Amino acid sequence: MTGLVATFPLGGVAWDYLAYVDGFRRLGCDVLYLEDTGQWLYDPTRETFTGGANGNIRWLVNALRMIDMPADRFAVRVPDGTFHGADRETVTTFCQSADLFLNVSGSCWLRDEYRGAKRMAYLDTDPGYTQAKLLAQERGQATDDESFSVALIRQHDRFFTFAENMGQPDCTVPDSGLSWIPTRQPVVLERWPFSFDADASRFTTVMSWKTDVSLPIIDGVRHGGKNVEFSRFVDLPRRTRIPMEVAISGAAPLDHLRAFGWQLVSAREKSATMHAYRAYLAQSRGEWSVSKNVYVALRSGWFSCRSAVYLALGKPVVVQDTGWSQYYPTGAGLFAFDTPDEALVALETANDDYRRQCEAARAVAESAFAADKVLQRLLADCDLT
Repeated sequence: MTGLVATFPLGGVAWDYLAYVDGFRRLGCDVLYLEDTGQWLYDPTRETFTGGANGNIRWLVNALRMIDMPADRFAVRVPDGTFHGADRETVTTFCQSADLFLNVSGSCWLRDEYRGAKRMAYLDTDPGYTQAKLLAQERGQATDDESFSVALIRQHDRFFTFAENMGQPDCTVPDSGLSWIPTRQPVVLERWPFSFDADASRFTTVMSWKTDVSLPIIDGVRHGGKNVEFSRFVDLPRRTRIPMEVAISGAAPLDHLRAFGWQLVSAREKSATMHAYRAYLAQSRGEWSVSKNVYVALRSGWFSCRSAVYLALGKPVVVQDTGWSQYYPTGAGLFAFDTPDEALVALETANDDYRRQCEAARAVAESAFAADKVLQRLLADCDLT
């Protein structure tokens, strides 16, 4: 399976991708973790991509230790052709004899040596962005980068998506002729133990204010990121007694947000390692967050990987509805909102009878995100069980 752990060495990123490695291994699968994005690796301290890889590889090795992954079961190929970890021959042999090549986020280039698995599966973790590229190609409007991405997508034979509402009347994510299968983020619950603290005070989240990637255009409408939706709820701290904190990155208007009562901390600091990320979520009272505008506007049904692990820790989660509320139990431990008034009521409800809310949150994680359930269903959808 593939991911972006070495490419973007951040705690939240690592937990998301390595949950697949950890979860499949716990099912008894032999797993090789592969990264080959065709680009160099990101240095969070310098906030740029660099030509060096050694620091990122060390970070990845430490991350793999967190999930007890053998040191010889990963490979990272950098643009000059160098393989770190397993060598090219080992990777080629493994990929060509595998039952499943799972390309999470479409992060891996499909070079000839990676082909040959019984099933080549693409997992769309960013619905709206993926389909906008497909739509642009259909209409002869794609850039060279978009055309490359579309060609990669169409080389797979199973297509999974976090757009759980795909195909429903209220969902406007275009399928572009592909049969998209809804799936969810797996959570290895043992890595996220129930963490109750009656004195925890702040509802928190971790977010990027605005990303550098091109915003998706669908049917002439350019959809935005989280900054678009956050502005609708900016005065929430003034309306509640509950402290509201955001671990934030990107070019956010920090003074403006503080003026409305938001407590702000560095997302880079809170996600510097997997330990740091989990500890930050665990010391929170719960999560409050918006979603990217594209997820909301298209009613995709997308649900946050981050929110899933807040729930696993037993932290009540209050998050903006993208259509996901049709598929998850709400009203105890997990709350959806569309408007500022709904957000306020949900937040106050999640804060009351706190122990019950925490236990309900954990129960949602156990029923909806347990890695064994999610991944067994994925394998069945690939006709591999």
